[in-house]
Amino acid sequence: MSGTCVIGLQWGDEAKGKLVDLLAPQFDYVVRYQGGANAGHTVVAGSETYKLHHIPSGILHPHVKNMITPGVVINPTTLIAEIDGLAPRGVNCAENMLISERAHLVMPWHIAEDRQTNATEVRGESIGTTNRGIGPCYRDKVGRTHAIRMTDLLQPERDERIRTVAEQKTKILRSLGVPEEELQQIAPDVVVPLAASWAKRLSAMIGDTTEILLDAAEADKKLLFEGAQGALLDIDHGTYPFVTSSNSSGVGICAGSGIPPKWIDHVLGVCKAYSTRVGGGPFVTELEDAVGDQIRKLGNEYGTTTGRPRRCGWFDAVAVRYTARLSGVTRLALMMMDVLAHLDELKVCVAYELDGQRITRFPGHADQLRRCKPIYETIEGWKEPVDDVRSVDDFPEGALAYVRRIEELVGVPVGVLSVGPDRAQTIFTDASSVLKLQPVA
Repeated sequence: MSGTCVIGLQWGDEAKGKLVDLLAPQFDYVVRYQGGANAGHTVVAGSETYKLHHIPSGILHPHVKNMITPGVVINPTTLIAEIDGLAPRGVNCAENMLISERAHLVMPWHIAEDRQTNATEVRGESIGTTNRGIGPCYRDKVGRTHAIRMTDLLQPERDERIRTVAEQKTKILRSLGVPEEELQQIAPDVVVPLAASWAKRLSAMIGDTTEILLDAAEADKKLLFEGAQGALLDIDHGTYPFVTSSNSSGVGICAGSGIPPKWIDHVLGVCKAYSTRVGGGPFVTELEDAVGDQIRKLGNEYGTTTGRPRRCGWFDAVAVRYTARLSGVTRLALMMMDVLAHLDELKVCVAYELDGQRITRFPGHADQLRRCKPIYETIEGWKEPVDDVRSVDDFPEGALAYVRRIEELVGVPVGVLSVGPDRAQTIFTDASSVLKLQPVA
């Protein structure tokens, strides 16, 4: 059995969805295992563009089974809207998607709580959540008392359970200062029938994904795991507290999916040829100048989920080496190479200066990271468009020199190069043969 995972190695938005869509036809299952509607995966197929939040990026391939597993937190209203949005475009999710009965639900009170607390600053800076209720949902998941799972929608005592939690949450949020007009949206008489409508729409797609995937692994099926966000946003290993609420690095694969490590053979680490970040938190290589603005414009760097402009900077090899090691990456996918083709000069961060000392480790404290200054190597830009490149041999030598230097600094060979959003604008290098992955038309 070949188990492969696609993991983002930066702060998300690395174009993981494109790679999952591209690789999916070679697998039996695509598995989304953490995060929620705060993720936004964009897939471009010919003239069609699909923006997915809950639904795995393998959904466009009818023969591939798509699994949303227990580590994901689901807003059923958002999920149903995604399903209904795909249906007119010829994608029938009911035929090849299953939702774990163990997955937790993002309820209306989680969104209200998120909006109420999002303005809170940490060390003078807003964490900048997406206001999708993800953090409060994960908090209730761990707290257990107020958690609602997919399986609860199918139980006879569903209405009583949800009414009780809604009453308790209303009291709690009223004490936090949530306006009465918002509290009306989480009142029991509103949420109970809403949950009933969710059950009616989704019940046929709810099942035991853990059992099915374990059976699949033992039957020598091929599994493709799709990560959300990026490893630097990992709740335990990222730039805490400016992180997401789940394990978005490779360490979260097993806990979120229920598949043990012995079934995972390859980890494809995805990173842009530069760096971006959305929301608050330290960003050592950030460019708050004309070059940063140019990268943002050329790369169309605006969030898929929020539309927020992304902060842009040079490639940070210190950070990516850290997340590649953390996630057990076996090959790199270097995306957005076409953006750098427009720049005269490139820089790569090879080390940090922290309080007067050169370091090559990634600090675990946000305040330390904020004090770090980037130590750069300058690389001459190649100034040749690469949008039409379809093989490694066709790349300008300057572009290949840039790729080789990143391989040396991160310590992992590059297996995939991307020069645009379309499926065809993806080049598999010789190294990718180790993954047994081939380009798909």
